[in-house]
Amino acid sequence: MGGSIGEGSQPLYGKMIPFGDPAWYRGHNSPYYRETHHAWRAKIRAFCEAEIMPYCKEWDDEKKLPDDLLRKCFEAQILPASCGGKWPTEYVGPGPAEFDAFHELIMIDELSRCGSGGVMWGIMGGLAIGLPPVLLFASKYLKDKVAADCLRGDKRICLCITEPTAGSDVASLKCTAVKSACGTHYVVNGEKKWITNGLMCDFFTVAVRTGGPGHQGISMVLIERDMPGVKCRQMDCTGVWASGTTYITFEDVKVPVENLIGQEGHGFRYIMYNFNHERWMLIGQAVRFARVCLEESVKHAMRRKTFGKKLIEHPVIRFKIAEMARQVEATQAMLESLTYQMNTMTKEEQNLKLGGDTAMLKVQATKVYEYCARESQQILGGISYVKGGLGEKVERLGREVRAYAIPGGSEEIMLDLSVRQAMKLSKVLKQKM
Repeated sequence: MGGSIGEGSQPLYGKMIPFGDPAWYRGHNSPYYRETHHAWRAKIRAFCEAEIMPYCKEWDDEKKLPDDLLRKCFEAQILPASCGGKWPTEYVGPGPAEFDAFHELIMIDELSRCGSGGVMWGIMGGLAIGLPPVLLFASKYLKDKVAADCLRGDKRICLCITEPTAGSDVASLKCTAVKSACGTHYVVNGEKKWITNGLMCDFFTVAVRTGGPGHQGISMVLIERDMPGVKCRQMDCTGVWASGTTYITFEDVKVPVENLIGQEGHGFRYIMYNFNHERWMLIGQAVRFARVCLEESVKHAMRRKTFGKKLIEHPVIRFKIAEMARQVEATQAMLESLTYQMNTMTKEEQNLKLGGDTAMLKVQATKVYEYCARESQQILGGISYVKGGLGEKVERLGREVRAYAIPGGSEEIMLDLSVRQAMKLSKVLKQKM
């Protein structure tokens, strides 16, 4: 490490493996990062290398994270940094100096160096999407009941939207919540599928139908694990094993009316309010996963010899590395630009202007991740087909590509949304001119 810090200049950081880290690590000037970000980066990298990287395969094989990991993540300030928006001082005390969206991006980026979507989702997959509706729209009673324990890693929460027959088409969900004749509780019946962290959660932020068809009939309720009628079973997925992907059945679950989040009929708006942040998190992970594949390819090409010379000396290998780097660096720049918009716009302005950009970037990031996963497997050869060893990260990331291309909005839905949002935004902005 070294170098001077001036206006926009950045200190050197990392191992200087070609393309192994974003450009600002390599001393490229950037307007986005300050000394508080440098300190945060070093802290998160140290935590990841000591507490996460050595154990990813073990946790993947066991299909769960150790019980004490989330508490360690709280002590490292990771959990409170994962929910978007302002630091939750009320529940966890002060955070990093001048905490902003770039702190959260650094946290996602550095932790994703572990090369495991299952570990990433196991740590923050449920919390980052399940807790924000409570923090933003729930009563003080519910916030006090849930927030501090979940942010501190003592309890867990997840978001339950997707159903066997309703994924991207949220407005068509069928899980019902019927208010009792006495008006004291709802009776919830239905199924939720592909729920991240569901198996180990204490709280479920659940989208339910309290009214008629369409989005206006959707509400959100907080269901607790110990309520009779809640049944969870782990799904056997291709990847992200440590995250506890779950099929949940709610059968005549009595939920007190006090557990309604916000107002009846406003659930669809609450769901949409946090979608940009969820997709942004997936983008951040996917971009670093693509970079991990690139970095592992460079490292292998510099040590492996074929036909009397190192792989890196073969033009075809350099071409593959350059193609990966070209796409990764461009996507990183798009991600940092989007993060700057998040940092400088109100939430309302973000929801107006960034929905289409975020959707399009999600497709860009996951396509680049998929490309790099394939090309890195070609460069690493047989070791990328074996669990563990030198090809461990590439083997695992190759299995987990679809877990990023589909959840949070499939490529087809995202591309269509990006154009529709652009058309809508164009009309709005023209009216303001």
